[in-house]
Amino acid sequence: MTRIRPTRLLATVATLGAITLAPVARAQTVPTDAEAAQALDLAMKEIAIRSVQGEGNRTGDVAAVIKARLVASGWAPGDVVITPRGQTATLVATWTGTDPKLKPLVLSGHMDVVEAKRADWVRDPFGPVIEDGVLYGRGATDMKFDGALMVSALIDLRAHGYKPHRTIVVAFSGDEETVMATSDALAHELKNADLVINADGGGGTFADGTDKPLYWLWDGDEKAYADYQLEVTNPGGHSSEPRPDNAIVQLAQALVKLGVYQFPAEQNVLTKGWFERAAAFEADPAKAAAMRAFAANPHDTAALAILRADPEMVGRTGTTCVATMLSGGHALNALPQRATANINCRIFPGHTRAEIMAQLQAAVGADVVHVTDVTEGSITPPVTPLRADFVAAAEKAIHAAWGKQIAVIPNQASGGSDSMFYRALGIPAYNASPVFTRTDEQFSHGLNERVRLVNVKPALTYYFTLIPELTR
Repeated sequence: MTRIRPTRLLATVATLGAITLAPVARAQTVPTDAEAAQALDLAMKEIAIRSVQGEGNRTGDVAAVIKARLVASGWAPGDVVITPRGQTATLVATWTGTDPKLKPLVLSGHMDVVEAKRADWVRDPFGPVIEDGVLYGRGATDMKFDGALMVSALIDLRAHGYKPHRTIVVAFSGDEETVMATSDALAHELKNADLVINADGGGGTFADGTDKPLYWLWDGDEKAYADYQLEVTNPGGHSSEPRPDNAIVQLAQALVKLGVYQFPAEQNVLTKGWFERAAAFEADPAKAAAMRAFAANPHDTAALAILRADPEMVGRTGTTCVATMLSGGHALNALPQRATANINCRIFPGHTRAEIMAQLQAAVGADVVHVTDVTEGSITPPVTPLRADFVAAAEKAIHAAWGKQIAVIPNQASGGSDSMFYRALGIPAYNASPVFTRTDEQFSHGLNERVRLVNVKPALTYYFTLIPELTR
């Protein structure tokens, strides 16, 4: 196993770049080994900073690293604004265009990450390391690596002498993984934007076990996020005198019911198109057949059973809800007076949180279990209308990066992102990361998060094409 620290980045990226770039002819600027190494260096510096909600949150330090890199590359200090917001912060960097009449292009992302504990990981989640061409660390896929590539591409474009007609704004939030207060604030601050490209979402798929790119997605919509609390209370008492109405047992019975409950299957234009087109790249014949069958008839129970058994597929079939946290009791030798659980839902577009809460209450079927909406920082925005200029630019950029054989598929994301707040204000927002992953290596929010370095040069090439196409 090869382990690589930052001091050997240049040689590493040069080797990977030779592998990546050889098959694809490019007419536009191709990133140099030095540019690729600088992008990777920025990503590793960010990953090393523990930007997690709570005590010791260092999101502001991530912003400082990004600002220092931008200022060193030609941005005036006043054009890169870090705003402390509670325990976190936002960063807004402006590259002023030559035509003040044009509304700005916003390049969006977030600097915070989900908690990761060293005891749970094989490697230190905040000690980025490269092994055999793979970068490990919290934020490798969600989304410090992506953000660093986007920032680095802007720096390189400026160094190449590019002068945008449309102003370019980099907007990084600081609590996207939690209450999203900074996400909302940034959207309102930048409500005059023409278009938002969010690097947190979309992306490509490699064939499992290889670095062969199959297809690439951009997200034009996303499911709404919601949290519901299940609560059971009763008088409690001494553990030597058990009662039939035990709060923990009653809550457990409710959770078992919700564990097997399935919301009705649904589809829309985006999900139907995804199942139809992505089926061509599915290696499992049974699963590919199920994808096509579901696209043709979302009430096909046999197809639905196959798709719902796959974590990658289930979110596209309708609303999903899952238990994520559990708490109960107050002493080892006392009957519980209170037991609670959190149910996290990803709501298919077209439904309200109140509607889903009512369905959860009905599924539990017990008055003693109280369901409450405890969602923070989530909204249900409209679908972004299709913008032909974005679609054309994105297809041109991804083909420049990975080759014209790459299929481009519009998608609806199962998770939420900063884009929802821009969409709510009527600003078109698309999630369109150029990074590819293997389906068996998707570890966002999970253990041993990782990304393949074969992505570095193609991702920079993507932005070298996409950004000028949208700001000329």
